[in-house]
Amino acid sequence: MLQIIKPDVNIDFVGNRRYAYAFSGVLTVLGLLAMAIMGPRYGIDFAGGTLLHLRFHQPVEVSAIRNALGDLAGDASVQDFGNKGEYLLRLPESAADLGGLGQKIKAQLDAAFGASSYEVLRNETVGPRVGKELRQKALLAVLFSTIMMGSYIALRFEIRFGVGAAVALLHDVIVAAGALVIANYEFDLTIVAALLTIVGFSVHDTVIVSDRIRENMRKSRRQSLAVTINQSINETLSRTVLTTGTAILVILALYLLGGSVIHGFAFTLLVGFLIGTYSSIFVASPIVLAFERSRASTPRTQRAAS
Repeated sequence: MLQIIKPDVNIDFVGNRRYAYAFSGVLTVLGLLAMAIMGPRYGIDFAGGTLLHLRFHQPVEVSAIRNALGDLAGDASVQDFGNKGEYLLRLPESAADLGGLGQKIKAQLDAAFGASSYEVLRNETVGPRVGKELRQKALLAVLFSTIMMGSYIALRFEIRFGVGAAVALLHDVIVAAGALVIANYEFDLTIVAALLTIVGFSVHDTVIVSDRIRENMRKSRRQSLAVTINQSINETLSRTVLTTGTAILVILALYLLGGSVIHGFAFTLLVGFLIGTYSSIFVASPIVLAFERSRASTPRTQRAAS
């Protein structure tokens, strides 16, 4: 049978942990800087307002759509949505009353282009208060899920495994969110669903590696923890590559064939699955080793002080 990873592979993952720390540090700082300087671009779900996704049977100019909006054009944002003949119309909630804004837009487009010249694929209206509440709840959902996953691993294994998992999950979410900001994708409820999926996928991979580390620690008690961690990661490497590889193939299909509506969701999963697999190996596991070494160095420090 075809073997992607040979059974006797012995890559020194732990020995390269300093490079991994530096790489993770750069990614994390870039993600935080992107969110602080550029800022997330909130979708209708979080910012409030009205969104219409239109598909014209014959392509029209963006300027023609703006002209058709009349008095609303000053507050409206009209943009191509990637596919030929598809456009997104966005208006802030202050532009008109909540209930009638979508109907007003449709009436003006009907008058300018004809009701049969286009179709409305999506029509969403969210009030500013609801958008703010959704934004807060989405942030809390991601934060609490990260804490709960780390707590589960701490109870399932040991505290040091839980700390490593929590740090890795936080690292994954920051990097994925920073990538979304840099790529100029909107943050909406589908993106939150993707971030929560990343947390679940990453912690699943971390559990597999942690379980093998604990199993090998029981088998070889005289073996150093660094060797045990390396052995465990190498033993689970084939499964990790196959699981992540098949998932990424599905995500690529979603991104390439799923249409513009799902691009942000698929992009988030693609970045998150890649960085989540990396963090399970190069972030969570080395933190377990760091706990062991700090505990071992404590008696020597106390003796030196005395």
